[in-house]
Amino acid sequence: MKNKLGIDLGGTKIEAIIIDDQFQVIDRKRIPTLRDEGYDAIIKRIIDLSKEMIGIGDISGPIGICTPGTIEATTGLLKNSNTVCLIGKPIQQDMENALGISVLMENDANCFALAESTIGAAKKYDVVFGVILGTGCGAGIVMNKKVHRGANGIAGEWGHHTLYPDGRGCYCGNKGCTESYISGTALESEWKELTG
Repeated sequence: MKNKLGIDLGGTKIEAIIIDDQFQVIDRKRIPTLRDEGYDAIIKRIIDLSKEMIGIGDISGPIGICTPGTIEATTGLLKNSNTVCLIGKPIQQDMENALGISVLMENDANCFALAESTIGAAKKYDVVFGVILGTGCGAGIVMNKKVHRGANGIAGEWGHHTLYPDGRGCYCGNKGCTESYISGTALESEWKELTG
């Protein structure tokens, strides 16, 4: 059986992993996202990394990509991403056009919760709530080994719930969002404020 390629497109890093049919790691590589360089530069980095990994391992499609935010079901465009330059962009289509292989995209927290519920630490449980903290914060909900999306497709996402109505500004345009206080980015910023 051929190997699979997965890409974790984060706000800080892009990580690629090749696994076999037993979920054993064949190879992995991490590069910085460099989100300040914009959409085209990020897509080029993902495509170049994907080509490199495809050259290493006997890969069969589709390629899986997880990323913060959600994929709009009707348009295929990314929304709600903490890497703002990706919002409204056709990442999946651009990747498929460049690589000639099908690509599946999913929210990173949903991928985390689904992996833990099927092959990880939570596989004996019917309901799994998986929390992630990175550049942003979010969560995925899995019930009976299926991702629960909710009415708006963002069940479990709590990074933009308001903690303090007049709190810190957030990239989403609101103030006091959870992500502005407990994400890796927020904690790093707070540490710098405290320590100079």
